[in-house]
Amino acid sequence: MASNRLKYSLMQKLFIVLLSLLSINIFAQAPAGGRPSGTGQSMNIGRFYGRIMDAKTNKSIEASSVQLTQAVMDTAIKTRKTKIISGQLTKSNGDFSLEGLPLRGAFTLKVTAIGYITLEKQVKFDLGPNGNDFSKIMSNADVDLGNIKLEVDAKQLEEIKVVGTKPFMQMGVDRKIFNVEKNIVSTGQTASELMKNIPGVDVDIDGNVSLRNASPTIFVDGRPTNLSLDQIPSDAIQSVELITNPSAKFDASGGMSGIINIVLKKNRKAGYNGNLRLGIDSRLMPNFGGDINIKQDKINVFASSMYNKRKSIGEGQSIREEFFAYPSISYDQTNNPKSLGFFNYNRAGLDYFIDNRNTLTISGSMVLGEFNNEDQLSIKTDTLFNTGTKSILSQRETSSGFNFSNLGSAIGFKHLFSKKGMELTADLNYNNSNNKSNGGFQTQYYDLQKVPKGSLINQKQNGEGGNSLYTLQTDFTNPLGESSKMELGLRAAIRDFQSENLNYIYNIALNQYIPITSINANYKFNDKVFAVYGTYGNVIGKKTNYQLGLRAESSKYTGTLLTNGKSFGNSYPLSLFPSLNFTHQIDQSQDLQFSYSRKINRPSFFQILPFVDYTDSLNISRGNPDLIPEFTNSIELNYQKTFKGNNSLLISAYYKQTDNLMTRFQVKEPSTIPGKDILVNTYINANSSQAYGLEMTSRNPLAKWLELTTNLNFFNSSINSSNLQVDLSNSLFSLFGKANANIKLPANFTLQLAYDFRSKSILPQNNYSGGMGGGMSGGRSGGSGMGGGNWGGFQQTSAQGYVKPNYGFEFALKKDFLKEKRGSLTLSMNDMFKTKVYGSYSSSQYFTQTNSRRRDWQVFRLNFSYRFGKVDATLFKRKNTRSGMDGMQEGMQMQQQP
Repeated sequence: MASNRLKYSLMQKLFIVLLSLLSINIFAQAPAGGRPSGTGQSMNIGRFYGRIMDAKTNKSIEASSVQLTQAVMDTAIKTRKTKIISGQLTKSNGDFSLEGLPLRGAFTLKVTAIGYITLEKQVKFDLGPNGNDFSKIMSNADVDLGNIKLEVDAKQLEEIKVVGTKPFMQMGVDRKIFNVEKNIVSTGQTASELMKNIPGVDVDIDGNVSLRNASPTIFVDGRPTNLSLDQIPSDAIQSVELITNPSAKFDASGGMSGIINIVLKKNRKAGYNGNLRLGIDSRLMPNFGGDINIKQDKINVFASSMYNKRKSIGEGQSIREEFFAYPSISYDQTNNPKSLGFFNYNRAGLDYFIDNRNTLTISGSMVLGEFNNEDQLSIKTDTLFNTGTKSILSQRETSSGFNFSNLGSAIGFKHLFSKKGMELTADLNYNNSNNKSNGGFQTQYYDLQKVPKGSLINQKQNGEGGNSLYTLQTDFTNPLGESSKMELGLRAAIRDFQSENLNYIYNIALNQYIPITSINANYKFNDKVFAVYGTYGNVIGKKTNYQLGLRAESSKYTGTLLTNGKSFGNSYPLSLFPSLNFTHQIDQSQDLQFSYSRKINRPSFFQILPFVDYTDSLNISRGNPDLIPEFTNSIELNYQKTFKGNNSLLISAYYKQTDNLMTRFQVKEPSTIPGKDILVNTYINANSSQAYGLEMTSRNPLAKWLELTTNLNFFNSSINSSNLQVDLSNSLFSLFGKANANIKLPANFTLQLAYDFRSKSILPQNNYSGGMGGGMSGGRSGGSGMGGGNWGGFQQTSAQGYVKPNYGFEFALKKDFLKEKRGSLTLSMNDMFKTKVYGSYSSSQYFTQTNSRRRDWQVFRLNFSYRFGKVDATLFKRKNTRSGMDGMQEGMQMQQQP
């Protein structure tokens, strides 16, 4: 323990020293400035900027004249003549920025100043042979010309490739990018529903997301978040990025299947633009909201607000048989949960472009919500004696409320050096969540003739909790040559969590509620992770590049059970995580990619807390303080082919090996009642697990009016738990697939059809489905069983089991209208044929259980959207601030006249 504390202390000190050095570098190297993006749907989105300097003294030259001209054909006289496209005088620090430029054609950049030799330079935006470089459109339309020194030739201008329209799917170097603005099925819903239409992503009935049958880490704008997917409106999302095998640049902890990064909408086009939305569903639940972006000179302001009212309805059945003791018992439960509530999402921020090379970004968010739930559970319990069966019925009515708030803030700084590709970024994120809950539970037992047995049992539950997350990160990128690049970074993440859960039962004799202390769970914990990483990339020949990476992480986890003051925790002073990436371009239409990474999954506070939780009497649980982390080695091979007509195919083969897998396990222990035993669910390290598969994703524009996106994932998941029980292993081949068809119809109509299918697959081991409460009530241990039914089921508790096959269809029909198609009306429907049934089966040497659940089928949604805006670089500019620019612009206007 003393050695571990020493290592952890040294890691903390190393992190603080490196962070201080990079923080000093931020202020030492950053004089000021910004870099707006400049991309948009219009082709007049190009931007050149830079700084004019004296070649000998390196001092900035104020009031230099910078002009951009283009040779155009004069149809009247049928000869070419020079037309001024843009121009301005440099500022006191020598900066200039030419915006709103057309992307086609060749240009001449002309710089003049009194006492200096005039400099002329040919520049152009090269769209390439086919103009299909979608992934870099944002950065390539926004070009830094560097420090232009008069009397000295400047660097040659970077060639730029720009395309105006983004497809639904794009391939990045290490990720798949889905531009969800083209997805109309999930309009007016949440990120949880949106994920159901992302190829390769699976979402269960409780909103839990899996990627390749494992739980990913969820990021928002590249950083971890406390927000759940059902707290993020789908209309606020610009794109979703799937990073299936993250490099050393990303967190090593959690996310055994990778990272899902949600990129929120933000526009930096000069002028203003926005969107207003209004919708309603077939349950008469409204949603409305809007967003706006305003950019003028050095300031870009963005804001959005959305309100969504939701009503959710479910049904389910659970059957369980226990045979670990005499007499054996079976349970048959049906329930019909309902939920009614709302959430309100608000976000605002600004980018301040200090100068051409320095940008400061500040943003904040606030999410509020409240939901009221009710459920009716009917349970039949059969006790099987040698002489016959004894049955009893119970009816439970539950009502509960839950409200939450989430406040987030972020500040980021970006500095671009004059050296091409060299940049420094730093950001600080803070996120705070709070929630409160209450519930009432009434249980009545009956015989088979529906005659009440005993008195009505009244119980209630009150809870509250808070969660704060602080993240500090800085990254430095330095091109070492024309083809090599180095990246360095530091990161600190600190989380504080506290929860209080109080349970009561009504005492008729005392005429009051009294606490049930045995099932109260009050605790707090603190989690700290410090990390440093470095990557180096280079090119072999002309078609092969590689990247080597190494990440070091130190973590410490401490928690306290407030009911008795006991403390528990774990500490992992130093762990190393290498990564390797290769990319080879076979030809202009084919690429090969290979990647390797090592990841860690550390035990959580809940998994190591040795507190017995009796909340659900059929699923008594207890943590295991002896758990150790699980380590995963992951390799992936990708082949990408682009065919004629913009058809593309991506084939991915992957393999993951995990040692010391943390899995659920059941042990039989004596009950407090003499002569009776109970089952306790806990966590334990199994030998290992592995997953391998072949995933294919294709995009096929079959006709001008039809585009098809298809994803198929054929995989095997297996768990080796023979160290726990001789025959306790599980292996299964499965198939998961999605298809999305976009059909352009006459009169500006668009039809979108979506289909997904999942075959029988192994139960995920670390994907807890929280739902609306506990599980089945009643039971042999005599606990309270206070729960809401979990949308028709209860927690699976065995390493052996599977998820049953399911499939579903969705559709959306969109009509664009008004001038420039600014208005749109969308009608959508989910689970069209009521086929989306979530079923599962699990078993052990003590029991078998089966779940069947359904939620929110055949819901219609009608949504209206109106887009507005004006691209205008002089918006809000007062005439008396134009000064010396007036004469130049008047001259430009005269020369532009035919």
